Amino acid sequence: MTPDIQRLHVAARYSEAAVFNGVVYLAGMVPECEATDIRSQTADVLQQIDLRLAEAGSDKTRILRTQIYLKDIADITAMNEVWDAWVVAGTAPPRATVQAALANPSYLIEVVVTAAVA
Repeated sequence: MTPDIQRLHVAARYSEAAVFNGVVYLAGMVPECEATDIRSQTADVLQQIDLRLAEAGSDKTRILRTQIYLKDIADITAMNEVWDAWVVAGTAPPRATVQAALANPSYLIEVVVTAAVA
């Protein structure tokens, strides 16, 4: 018997998260706030990640992999300041950060996370 896939916040096109075999896969988290600066958008996205991971039975200390997409790679220093304050010391996950054209021109950041379920 194969384990069931649990999907959270399912929409017509995507789910916010899927949990399978002890791993939670988050969709790309984008800012929900109307802020136009990278620090505020990053904080908003990281708060969403905290919420989605908690719903799936995980947390940021259990992140296995993170992919960060920035509209402008020049924002990496400011984004890292917010990221560094959020990551728990000793639990920084493997991470890739790239510049990318994002789906909405107002988005400065999108973050994809894969984490182990507690």
